[in-house]
Amino acid sequence: MDVMAFFRACEGRWYSQRVSHHLAFRRQEKGESEITILCLPADHPEVVALCELHQKNPTQAMGAALVTWKGTLQGDNLNHDGRSLMVPIPDDATGRAGTLLRDLGYAESVPVAGQYRLADDDALLLSTCYQQTESEERFSFASENLRFRASTLKNNGGLSMTTFCTEMRLNEGENRPQNVQDRLGTTGEPLKPTSAASYSALGG
Repeated sequence: MDVMAFFRACEGRWYSQRVSHHLAFRRQEKGESEITILCLPADHPEVVALCELHQKNPTQAMGAALVTWKGTLQGDNLNHDGRSLMVPIPDDATGRAGTLLRDLGYAESVPVAGQYRLADDDALLLSTCYQQTESEERFSFASENLRFRASTLKNNGGLSMTTFCTEMRLNEGENRPQNVQDRLGTTGEPLKPTSAASYSALGG
């Protein structure tokens, strides 16, 4: 599997539930969102433009993932909608590691270039350094229709926030997942996202 194969496995609409721990303020924040992921070819105008913005040769791009979302946070009525384009520039022909260009960063709302790699279990790992913060993200599949996402943010004072998301694929016209066990192919036993443990100072 290369990184574009991972992105293609993510294509579609997802319902995401998120829990974030703000360690410095000792508070927890919950949210939910609907995420849509679409893969774009390497010669798409937006992909070419982002490569040029980062002063990269567009012919090196493997393609792109366009991510859009509509989100809400517990306790506020603000608009948390957005979009981000991610373009991988591989280090070699395997496409399993390289540079990831973004027009909108995870930790700071600026164009940024980070590093990606696929782990031995084909989880996608992203590492990005911003002007004031550093982020690490991990994306993994428990099944075709169930995805886990974990992240940590660090600033000059050390670890500042951890986030864990559970994301379920939505059917056409569906707003919330229905018949979860049937959809995910689970036996009714609790799902344990052990792959995210190393990304959380709180043990996942």
